[in-house]
Amino acid sequence: MQKLAKREEQIMQAVWQLENAFIKEIIQEMPDPKPHYNTIATMVKILEDKGFLAHEIIGNIFRYYPVISKDTYQKHAMKDIVSQYFDNSYPSMLAFFAKEQKITEEELNEIVNLIKSQKK
Repeated sequence: MQKLAKREEQIMQAVWQLENAFIKEIIQEMPDPKPHYNTIATMVKILEDKGFLAHEIIGNIFRYYPVISKDTYQKHAMKDIVSQYFDNSYPSMLAFFAKEQKITEEELNEIVNLIKSQKK
């Protein structure tokens, strides 16, 4: 699976949230300043070519829907981050966040409890 560019991720976030969307609806979900219709239409076509989106025709307008779920993409993106920056080590990743004080002891305990509950 390919990694998405920032704008592609923004478009996918909009489509995941809406579940299916016309170009105009995607634009409404984008941050200001809103991109031009043709820009989003081009990027949506690229996302279709990459296998992230598909469309159905309603009247003479395309309505787009995700082919890859948000959960699937998140798993892939996290694996890439852990691989590229933390030598495939989740403990190293957590240690980094703890060291940078981006995660509290309470949050670490919550993670441990989530892991323990998953193993039951």
